[in-house]
Amino acid sequence: MSTRTASSSARRPRSRGGPTRAQALRRRLLLVLTVVVAAAGSALLLAPWADEAVQEVVTLPLRHEDIIRQQAHDKDLDPALIAGVIFAESHFRDQTSHAGAKGLMQLMPDTADFIAQKSGGIAFRQQDLATPQVNIAYGSWYLRYLLDRYDGSEPLALAAYNAGHGTVDGWLADAAANDREFKVADIPYPETRAYVSKVLDARRDYRREYADELGI
Repeated sequence: MSTRTASSSARRPRSRGGPTRAQALRRRLLLVLTVVVAAAGSALLLAPWADEAVQEVVTLPLRHEDIIRQQAHDKDLDPALIAGVIFAESHFRDQTSHAGAKGLMQLMPDTADFIAQKSGGIAFRQQDLATPQVNIAYGSWYLRYLLDRYDGSEPLALAAYNAGHGTVDGWLADAAANDREFKVADIPYPETRAYVSKVLDARRDYRREYADELGI
């Protein structure tokens, strides 16, 4: 296309009063280059703030911190642990997984029904899990339940959050039957081992980066 345009221009006489097409093109290119350079300079000046924004929004997002603080207080939990679970489960996006887990803390329908029954949520409906307040409240209740079930062991509670407490109970029973202590390295599911590490790493990062927002 550019070849046809250039050939056509060669056949036309140049107007004497104005710039040629090549001159106009060069001016446009110069204008674009000026805008790009100016934008690059602004980016350099704003780099510290830009880096922080990218980290918060993309790498380590945080939303609904008021709900997280409230639920952490009500359930006697580390708010950074709740944030770490949400990060690992949904990256703070309200979504439904292929397996049917719902919302920010990715609760399975049967788990949500169990929580509602145990916590007295008689008016609970599955669609309520799309509400951040309900989803985080139910997920936080379940975290507290699992921590109590495993004597405060965060790795075991997180493994149960990912794989189910019945599965973790089975692992512990097998270890006891063989007269050995069950450790995180003994988790037979690679996905669950990685999940436990991911949540604990995220909890550390949230405590460092969002201490004020989470009230830590």
